[in-house]
Amino acid sequence: MRKLAVACVAIALSLFLCACSSAPDVEVSCGDFYKTQNIERELQVAAGKSVKVALCSNPSTGYGWGEAAISDPGVLAKVGHAYDAREGRKPPAPGTPGLEVWTLKALQPGQSTLSVEYGQPWEGGTKAEWTFVLTVVVR
Repeated sequence: MRKLAVACVAIALSLFLCACSSAPDVEVSCGDFYKTQNIERELQVAAGKSVKVALCSNPSTGYGWGEAAISDPGVLAKVGHAYDAREGRKPPAPGTPGLEVWTLKALQPGQSTLSVEYGQPWEGGTKAEWTFVLTVVVR
């Protein structure tokens, strides 16, 4: 009986730790963008929850994600944006990709989109080399 109780506690703890993980809800790798330059995804989330979106980024190449546009800020709000070098190096070694991570908050039921373009920010630079659109349905 004691072994069964210990096993139940271990399973419950494992499920709790998985639920608390800070892994992105949506992650798109460089390989995904090399296959398809324009990616669209959809995600459903409960009101009040946070959403993490992680997109491949390599700022050492001169490319970067532009300003994220949110179609309905009453439904979805951007609460954070940071670069993650993925290997603990800041800045990363030249040529090493990492992730740009946006944290969004689902405010109320409805639908909103996050749109962002990857390119070179200077005048005459390549624009919209990659695009990403996430439709978020808040319940």
